Amino acid sequence: MSEFADAILQGAEKIGLIVSAELLEQLEKYRSFLALKNELMNLTAIEGERDCAEKHFLDSLALLGCAELVGRRIIDVGTGAGFPGLPLKLAEPSLGLTLLDSAGKKIVFLKELCALLGVEAECVQGRAEELSLMKEYRGAYDYCASRALARMNVLAELCLPLVKTGGALLAMKARDCLDELKEAEKAVKILGGEVERVYEYSAGPVPRSVVIIRKISDTPPGYPRRYSKIQKSPL
Repeated sequence: MSEFADAILQGAEKIGLIVSAELLEQLEKYRSFLALKNELMNLTAIEGERDCAEKHFLDSLALLGCAELVGRRIIDVGTGAGFPGLPLKLAEPSLGLTLLDSAGKKIVFLKELCALLGVEAECVQGRAEELSLMKEYRGAYDYCASRALARMNVLAELCLPLVKTGGALLAMKARDCLDELKEAEKAVKILGGEVERVYEYSAGPVPRSVVIIRKISDTPPGYPRRYSKIQKSPL
């Protein structure tokens, strides 16, 4: 058994996830393709098999423990090399998935990867603050997931407009994120959300958390603002 597969099975047990032989094979194929393409383009700085398993794949799969994804629709904002959205889709094929990234080369990679894995997913080059102004995307998703993209107050403005009322933003953060939460209280309220809970987990040696922000009302017109404005004057 490879070091990657061993790390996946060990970590999955810690987060209460059963990994089938078929899923493990798909994850291995994903990792191999990522490693191959990473030699040609900068997709990830994480290269070791165990680190890749824990910091990318298991970290993504941990979302299965805090959200009911069966038959739901999710958008992964700033997906990069496909995390967390694509591992979730492999584990829960009924999930409707949109992968969003501003870098064209990453979207090309993701389309090739989806074809290789036999996965149906929408791969979109663009920015969240632009996409959420389009009728077909605004308020269209049960969940929006994002990790390591921005501080919570900025992330809320980028992502909550994409979520339907009753849905949730799944913000993947470090374990200690209380300062960010406090800083984002005003933004979350303005944008129609409320913090439901913080889900804590440890798929590897570093404790992590998911801040679950429930969308309780429509995001007001005028949000999100232009990214330059969001950066200059966060809510």
